Amino acid sequence: MSDIIIKAEHLSKVYKIYERDIDRLKETFHPFHKRYSKDFYALNDVSFEIRRGENVGLVGKNGAGKSTLLKLITGVLTPTSGTIEVNGRIASLLELGAGFNPELTGVENIYMNGLLMGQSRQVMDAKIDNIIAFADIGQFISQPVKTYSSGMFARLAFAVNAFVEPDILIIDEALSVGDAFFQSKCIDKMRSMISSGVTILFVSHDTFAVKNLCKRAFLLQSGKIIMDDTAKNVIQTYRNMMVAAHHDDETSNAADTLEDFLARIKNYQQNQHDDFTPPKITAENILRGKDIFDKNAAYNRTQNGRANFLNVQLLNSHGESISEVAFAQTVVLRMVVKLNENIPLLGMGYHIRNSTGIDLIYTDSRFNGMKAIFNGKRGEVYIIDWQFKVTLRQELYDIACVISIPTDESMTAADICDFVPCALQFNAVSPNPYMNLLGGYVNWHNDLTITKFLATKE
Repeated sequence: MSDIIIKAEHLSKVYKIYERDIDRLKETFHPFHKRYSKDFYALNDVSFEIRRGENVGLVGKNGAGKSTLLKLITGVLTPTSGTIEVNGRIASLLELGAGFNPELTGVENIYMNGLLMGQSRQVMDAKIDNIIAFADIGQFISQPVKTYSSGMFARLAFAVNAFVEPDILIIDEALSVGDAFFQSKCIDKMRSMISSGVTILFVSHDTFAVKNLCKRAFLLQSGKIIMDDTAKNVIQTYRNMMVAAHHDDETSNAADTLEDFLARIKNYQQNQHDDFTPPKITAENILRGKDIFDKNAAYNRTQNGRANFLNVQLLNSHGESISEVAFAQTVVLRMVVKLNENIPLLGMGYHIRNSTGIDLIYTDSRFNGMKAIFNGKRGEVYIIDWQFKVTLRQELYDIACVISIPTDESMTAADICDFVPCALQFNAVSPNPYMNLLGGYVNWHNDLTITKFLATKE
């Protein structure tokens, strides 16, 4: 079996562009074959090789040729010139609803797509429950897909393509229409597919997702691959291009930009010195939103039954559950924990993860003066409040929560009582657009001193 799974040589896709509709007819029947059209190269003389198990990201501005390239690889389009060779079974999410018969139900479309992918009825029988559970669209799975929303299309399409065991998985921004929790599930599934050797081609405007999921990336511009390198290097080059373009666009409005920037600084300084009052604890508010927590927590949850989370909330100073956090806003992460047996020592912690599952922040009771639950009794319920200031770049984040019992004196090993990979999600909102173009994830606190020093005369 060849190690090369996709090979393109001098690949081009050309479209004819007409100024008027009548020009198409005139060109077709002109006796001397006069041209009334101009050639538009959606893809222009592209060559590359992708090996089995590689995960490659495609980045570039709209119209750069990313989607055209994927459609040529999948066979949706035929090249104008050049060749494309694919050695493996492809599963692709290029356009919502592609490959679905709108008159068939979700279940019927699952079987139909499986057959198109070369899977027998018996094989699909073994996979159907996992696909339905992952898609999680409830009773709509038995309804015609023409009644589905775009989010339902995305859920079902990804579930089918992920579980038919493809050699190549191609995704072109299709996950952006799904809800935030489902996107996290998809990223987690893609990671497991990468570890099993599946080749993944991933198109997204989320450069952090590309960098974290892919080791290699192509940068496309005007139908050409202008850079083929590590994802880290390609993303940095792409960001530099975007920053330069943004600077050019803003040059004519420099005064307005400065005014807006000063206003953001003032707002930031006010937020830095806000007075925060911890939210009150009542029997009613600690279980607010529990139904949503239970649904999110069910995915990949790990429990041993000794203690468990009843609820997890993200609260503002008014005790309101929030899903959007302003830059530098102080919040409380509230955990509601129930003990199911007597436990002498129970520790707790949380992770804040980006949309691709990378841990950006982690803390637990060992880092906080060993605050823990001591000599807990069966049936007791504890409220654990973590108060912190959010200084993250604008993006969607997951919070994973864990409670555990230390199993050695050094407290470096523990028995996990309950681990919830996605207890809740929140959007961080940044006041500074430049931070979203340039920076990392966390705005580190600094005590900054600037001293004017007059040099001596030479």
